[in-house]
Amino acid sequence: MTQEPQLIRQEKKFDGAIVNLRVDTVLLPNGREATFEVVEHEKAVVIVPIDADDNVLLVRQYRHPIGGTLLEAPAGMLNPPESPDDCAQRELREEIGYASRNLRPLGGFWSSPGFCTEFIYAYLARDLVEGKLEADEDEDIEVQRTPIDRIPQLIRFGEIQDVKTIATLLMTMHLFK
Repeated sequence: MTQEPQLIRQEKKFDGAIVNLRVDTVLLPNGREATFEVVEHEKAVVIVPIDADDNVLLVRQYRHPIGGTLLEAPAGMLNPPESPDDCAQRELREEIGYASRNLRPLGGFWSSPGFCTEFIYAYLARDLVEGKLEADEDEDIEVQRTPIDRIPQLIRFGEIQDVKTIATLLMTMHLFK
């Protein structure tokens, strides 16, 4: 059986409001030492809300790190000890002004495991009911209703470029064939 890598040293470099950064030194099974920069991030959720007319409610919002706007599924970080289900309902209410009476977990995925600890829980939300909450201070969101049959085209032609949105939409699309 292959030996597991062993952590030799862990150094905290930065503690922020959204991310922390640490540098790990690891002894690999081949005997070499390797250094890994690790961004620590809370778990998160992403939700594909679909209305009674089979429109996906996406959000268009400014993303400062890329210097532009993206078309995305509603998403956000868990506020511990908040459960993923509760976080999904809160994010729906904050970002699109609806809650879901039929919230279905689709699974989950690591957003970028080469350097980040963020795990994202994916959901499908149906049977939407009005239930607006105040948006976060750093969000300026425009809701866009998109027919579900247009989603593959929007992904293919680069209108949707956000990986968590693409992954969750693809997880959802097979349910509508």
